[in-house]
Amino acid sequence: MSTAPKSTAEKRLKMSAKEWTARQELACAYRVFDHFNWHGLIFNHITLRVPGEDSHFLINPFGLMYREVKASNLVKIDCDGNIVGDSDYPVNRAGFVIHSAIHMTRDDAHAVMHTHTNDGVAVGAQEHGLLPLSMPAIGMQGQVAYHNFEGISLDTGERERMIANLGTKNILILRNHGLLTCGKNIADAFMRMRSLQAACEIQTAALAGGTKLHLPDASVMAHTASQQEQVGQAGAASQGKPKGGGEPVGASELLWQAMTRWMTEKDPSFLD
Repeated sequence: MSTAPKSTAEKRLKMSAKEWTARQELACAYRVFDHFNWHGLIFNHITLRVPGEDSHFLINPFGLMYREVKASNLVKIDCDGNIVGDSDYPVNRAGFVIHSAIHMTRDDAHAVMHTHTNDGVAVGAQEHGLLPLSMPAIGMQGQVAYHNFEGISLDTGERERMIANLGTKNILILRNHGLLTCGKNIADAFMRMRSLQAACEIQTAALAGGTKLHLPDASVMAHTASQQEQVGQAGAASQGKPKGGGEPVGASELLWQAMTRWMTEKDPSFLD
């Protein structure tokens, strides 16, 4: 019997159109992270819940670089870590432990993104955590949760503590470890990760300057946080209506549409 890998067409026949679209969107996210150097070589993870299959989510194949991830080689797993269907690749256990914790307990968290960027780890190692030193950081004040380092995330027992620390928030700084964001879709999670990563980069640069830092007063921080929440909502960051008709979409969706066009122009192989 032949053991040749199944073709993309054969794999598509076994899934819904919604799952295939979700796979393409998630594969695009991996290419975006690769472009910005937010990858961890073959480590770190971005996951997306399979539409219509609440207990299943998609994750990267362990062993591939982010630039090699495409729709057809993403792995579908359940919240117990079992591979669902056919896969030519295994799954990194640490990715399963972290992401399954959130997918299991947060019905609103369809997309989860996790990084180990140098600036993200550096801020996570600072006792004061994320400081309100920049517009993205100010906008996130009160929205960031923290989880203490417990070693490599291989123990499923850590999931309960991680979820307790995250609560209902969508931004988590893992102490001495990295950054995590979640959202109702890829666009929302990416908008948060982009802002969080920028805030961490600015903070490490500002602290390295060695001079006294300026912090805005509490009322400005509260006002900015309120504005930041509105920006992601449909039409809140735009003026007027699109010429083609229809209602304006949120800034996070517009940003993600731009990222998708960019990655498609750069290398459309993620769509396969």
